[in-house]
Amino acid sequence: MANLTLTGILEKMTGKDKDYRYMATSDLLNELNKEGFKIDIDLEAKLSNIVIQQLDDAAGDVSGLAVKCLAPLVKKVREQQVLEMTNKLCDKLLNGKEQNRDIASIALKTIVAEVPTSSVAQSVLVSISPKLIRGITTQGMSTEIKCESLDILCDVLHKYGNLLVSDHEVLLGALLPQLSINQASVRKRAVSCIASLASSLSDDLLAKATIEVVRLLRNPAIKSETTRTNIQMIGALSRAVGYRFGPHLGDAVPILINYCKNASENDEELREYSLQALESFLLRCPRDISPHCNQILHLTLEFLSHDPNFTDNMEEDTDDESYAEEEDDESANEYTDDEDVSWKVRRAAAKCLAALIVSRSEMLSRLYEEACPKLIDRFKEREENVKMDVFNTFVELLRQTGNVTKGQTDFDESSPRYLLKQEVPKIIRAVNKQLREKSIKTKVGAFSVLKELVIVLPDCLADHIGSLTPGIEKALCDKSSTSNLKIEALVFTRLVLVSHAPSVFHPYIKAISAPVISSVGERYYKVTAEALRVCGELVRVVRPNIEDHGFDFKPYVRPIYKAIMSRLTNQDQDQEVKECAISCMGLVVSTFGDHLVGELPACLPVLVDRMGNEITRLTAVKAFAVIAASPLHLDLSCILEHVISELTAFLRKANRALRQATLGTLNTLIVGYGDKIGPAAYEVIVVELSTLISDSDLHMAALALELCCTLMADKRSGPNVGLTVRNKVLPQALTLIGSSLLQGQALLALQNFFGALVYSANTSFDVLLDSLLSTAKPSAQSGAVAKQALFSIAQCVAVLCLAAGDKKCSSTVAMLTDILKADSSTNSAKQHLSLLCLGEIGRRKDLSSHDHIENIVIDSFQSPFEEIKSAASYALGNIAVGNLPKYLPFILDKIDNQQKKQYLLLHSLKEVIVRQSVEKAEFDNSSVEKITSLLFNHCESEEEGVRNVVAECLGKIALIEPGKLVPALKERISNPAAFTRATVVIAVKYSIVERQEKIDEILYPEISSFLMLIRDHDRHVRRASVLALSTAAHNKPILIKGLLPELLPLLYDQTVIKKELIRTVDLGPFKHTVDDGLELRKAAFECVDTLLDSCLDQVNPSSFIVPFLLSGLDDHYDVKMPCHLILSKLSDKCPSAVLAVLDSLVDPLQKTINFRPKQDAVKQEIDRNEDMIRSALRAIASLNRISGGDCSHKFKNLMSEIAKSHTLSEKYSSIRNE
Repeated sequence: MANLTLTGILEKMTGKDKDYRYMATSDLLNELNKEGFKIDIDLEAKLSNIVIQQLDDAAGDVSGLAVKCLAPLVKKVREQQVLEMTNKLCDKLLNGKEQNRDIASIALKTIVAEVPTSSVAQSVLVSISPKLIRGITTQGMSTEIKCESLDILCDVLHKYGNLLVSDHEVLLGALLPQLSINQASVRKRAVSCIASLASSLSDDLLAKATIEVVRLLRNPAIKSETTRTNIQMIGALSRAVGYRFGPHLGDAVPILINYCKNASENDEELREYSLQALESFLLRCPRDISPHCNQILHLTLEFLSHDPNFTDNMEEDTDDESYAEEEDDESANEYTDDEDVSWKVRRAAAKCLAALIVSRSEMLSRLYEEACPKLIDRFKEREENVKMDVFNTFVELLRQTGNVTKGQTDFDESSPRYLLKQEVPKIIRAVNKQLREKSIKTKVGAFSVLKELVIVLPDCLADHIGSLTPGIEKALCDKSSTSNLKIEALVFTRLVLVSHAPSVFHPYIKAISAPVISSVGERYYKVTAEALRVCGELVRVVRPNIEDHGFDFKPYVRPIYKAIMSRLTNQDQDQEVKECAISCMGLVVSTFGDHLVGELPACLPVLVDRMGNEITRLTAVKAFAVIAASPLHLDLSCILEHVISELTAFLRKANRALRQATLGTLNTLIVGYGDKIGPAAYEVIVVELSTLISDSDLHMAALALELCCTLMADKRSGPNVGLTVRNKVLPQALTLIGSSLLQGQALLALQNFFGALVYSANTSFDVLLDSLLSTAKPSAQSGAVAKQALFSIAQCVAVLCLAAGDKKCSSTVAMLTDILKADSSTNSAKQHLSLLCLGEIGRRKDLSSHDHIENIVIDSFQSPFEEIKSAASYALGNIAVGNLPKYLPFILDKIDNQQKKQYLLLHSLKEVIVRQSVEKAEFDNSSVEKITSLLFNHCESEEEGVRNVVAECLGKIALIEPGKLVPALKERISNPAAFTRATVVIAVKYSIVERQEKIDEILYPEISSFLMLIRDHDRHVRRASVLALSTAAHNKPILIKGLLPELLPLLYDQTVIKKELIRTVDLGPFKHTVDDGLELRKAAFECVDTLLDSCLDQVNPSSFIVPFLLSGLDDHYDVKMPCHLILSKLSDKCPSAVLAVLDSLVDPLQKTINFRPKQDAVKQEIDRNEDMIRSALRAIASLNRISGGDCSHKFKNLMSEIAKSHTLSEKYSSIRNE
């Protein structure tokens, strides 16, 4: 049937009537686009011929439709037919009439774009490539034909360059000479064509092409137009092949720099193209461009102000014109500003400098000294587009400073942040000038600079608020201001208000507040929303605290209130505005409520109303939390009951954020207004709360328990509230305590809950204690209780006992010791829990009144069960914390006399020392002497476990007594025993904690002697040093910043596989290879991973990726995992360095994702391999996000291999959605 229809259509297509032909061609297009379209072989040839014939139709609209028919047709006919069509089209292109040439060219491009399979593409390419080359190279061919041929060839190469490998040399031979042709249009297309070809060329042919272009550039006799083309060619090549261009930079860069400096005055385009090529090198070849960076920096700074036809005198010294006239009267008369294209050079220089800033974080300090003053000076640029690029470049400099110095607190004089601070006054002066300009675009750019400045240096504008205020005022009030400018000005104002002390603004509040308040009434919703956010900050600034009467805020209360109220009551506006108005009103009421007594009855019900609306209720709940927490303690009686009932209902909602905010608001309301609420409402709240207490959402459980404690603590809550808590919440709490996930805030809240419950009515201590202890009993369904749960139960028991008073506490301790005295080899869980409970109680209370409690605990060291021994050592240490003078000498004496129990006793000592270091307690001198000498005696222990505990003890004592310990540790780094050296370095690792400590200034000058043990001949010492470096980089990067240039090469050396550390163990029937260096390599890579977070500006990624990371990606499972993480981080933070070696990274990743475990592999091996593949795919996903990654054919092939494999593509897409 379809073929009959088709025959009819084809007859009409050859008819004489133009309209018939048009309609028939349109019908054909519809037929071809149908899913099930099939065609007979004999009709194929006829159909193809007629469509090709239609291309020459005199009616343009018919031939246009015929071209559209080609796209589906190519997919529906046989290969032979496609080839015939392309041959005919090539013939039309090269030999046909001029008027048909365009349409033949479009038709060929359509066929190339739509070829269905690569085998058909291969045949098409073999057929058309020689013809296109002929069109390009034949003498006497017209320029139009050459241009069309080059256009089509460019499409062909872009899509199928790698299918034409055998023709690459011929193609290159045909295209390179086109760069020297006279016609500019041919040269331009030849550049795109060679660039498309370059991405699939082999390294040898790429070198051949580059050498030819460089040779042409070196030839002084060549015309300047051709030179320009060749410079564009070099830029295009580097953009196409990325890092592969690196080896040729040595030839190309000096030539380009030379052209920039020595080009004739009128040849600005030559300079522009040279700078664009250099920009491309900086971004694409970061490793190989390193030696040339200084020259490029000086060049960009020179051309940033390149303006030969305009001198500063024209601006400043208008009366002294003789200087300008002397130069060349005639040229000045001829010259008009329209011909001046020097702005292009300045723009290219600014972009090139931006590329330098983005790609060379290690040059930052230098850029501040040399580039920063020049950039600030160029804010006065007269060409607006260039000025925007100067602003953008400066913003990049600020952004890079923020990235590099993130997390650093103290700065020396060479730090980029310190250098930036010195430039702030100059920046403000220059920006203020720009804010006085008429141009909107300029003002927007100026605000973007200010905005970035405040983000990087939050408190840097304290002295400049007065000078910036007129600029903000003008931007917000000027009639010509656009909404974009207003938004920028408001965002900047908000950032400044947030990041500076309120008193700084007080002299200027009047000037700032008026335009901001009037902006609240703007029509465009984004301006209004931003203005409301600024108002919120303004409220805080105007009255920073309630008692302070230094600034008279009263004149601002009414205007701010009225502006916000008009927005709050208005229903038909954008959701963002509604939310901002609600939040802002919450702040206004909580800050100015005592001056708005008359307005509150009108305003509060509106907020309650917003709580009833699903879209705004979350914001309204948060606003009420702010109002309830106000120190003004406002009268909320008119709405309180309604708010409480609404909030209680919200606890049932599915929206987690809403439940979370509701719990917080209820808590605040009950603390502030409990007397107005009443027990009946409390009971309803408690019932709702009980459903939120479970380990599926610990944060929510913690908030619910805190609210429960607040309810029980309220003196006015009657006996029924306690009863409801016991019946509804207690069972949930007892279930929660058995969870192995319980920790942190939720565990603290649970302890407080049990503490509060003892005081609450209707709850007996003994029943509570019993129910707590019984949760530890193994149940038939879930088996034994998790170890973590036992710790949780013990902590709750301790809190409960202390809350109940001394008498109850003593009886509980007696009961627990009785359990221990009973037969120790039987009930393991009961004994385990008793020991933990004694430890927790002992830590909080002195137990010395219970005779021989320490001996009873030590007896448990004999237990056959490991967990009982561990619990006993924990208990002994914690009991000692409660009474150091009595129990510490006892522990030290036992460590010396009882060799077998040494490890457990050291753990007890560790508990004592760790608790003391956390609570900043002091030991007396004799104890410190005894402890340290005892610990140093055990540094050389053969058991690694003992050495680790000794190291942790030494590290934590160093926090308490750094003056004594640091010199003692340093003394032992030259000890002949390797184990001692390693223990000492691990001790230093334990002494570097995140919070500020007095050890810091003592350790700072000494740390290098510990870390330099990374050179030690013993692998244990080297690993200890790497671990210490890693901890320092994570917790206190400032300690090691200065040492990194020396340490990094030594650290990188630890990542290399050392043959001498691999040994073979003969196990009789088979041999087993042991790699002693594995742990060290893993630690070294993990250390680099940490350094990338804290000291990115010191790490030179290019020298690390190859060879060190590359070998790690092909190493053992344990090493590959951190390497994948590092690769992901580098892809995000230093994409250009990764891009430079992308090809070499593909092989190890490909090997990892294609690895299959042996047939007889156990489940653990299979799972590990799955984790490994996912980890590698994560790294590949990060690589895929880098722009420019498509320059690498190897990487493209890897991505297509993942896409083709069903299992890999599934894993990859799930990783991308994580």
